[in-house]
Amino acid sequence: MKYCPNCAGTLNLAVPDGDTLPRHVCPDCGMIHYQNPKIVAGCIPVWQDSVLLCRRAIAPRYGRWTLPAGFMENGETVAQAASRETVEEAEARVVDLEFYGLFNITHVNQVYIMFRGRLETPEFGAGAESLEARLVQEHEVPWDELAFPVIHRTLNLFFEDRRRGAYGSHMFDIKSIRQSG
Repeated sequence: MKYCPNCAGTLNLAVPDGDTLPRHVCPDCGMIHYQNPKIVAGCIPVWQDSVLLCRRAIAPRYGRWTLPAGFMENGETVAQAASRETVEEAEARVVDLEFYGLFNITHVNQVYIMFRGRLETPEFGAGAESLEARLVQEHEVPWDELAFPVIHRTLNLFFEDRRRGAYGSHMFDIKSIRQSG
């Protein structure tokens, strides 16, 4: 940040009184501008023994497969965001959403919050941000074509839990981004 969105003054990087980290501070109006991680809400849409994946039509990772997920908007709950993203990316409606996992991705300042949900009907399609959407069974998951490590980890956990017959709540730190493709 270079300029204050409050008064258009030039910002300084400084540690405000009582704080421990450098922040963008406006010397003109005194506003402190905090930058915090973005929340990404997503869903594992399930229909019988399959999950619904989307192939990305946008950067980053154009053409790679993912679960429906995206940035949470102001004025919505995390579950509402996950449901909205499923409609936007896969033209599908999910019901019975249950918290599934929280994934800290500090190197890109994101927190993923994933839910499990049941497809209301097996009707879906490619939303504006997807090239296609597809129901896949575990053996059909394009593991080498997944867009992000968090999606790989989420699907691995989901299928492990399903084999065990019990779904847990998970929390992990995702350390790096896969650089292939």
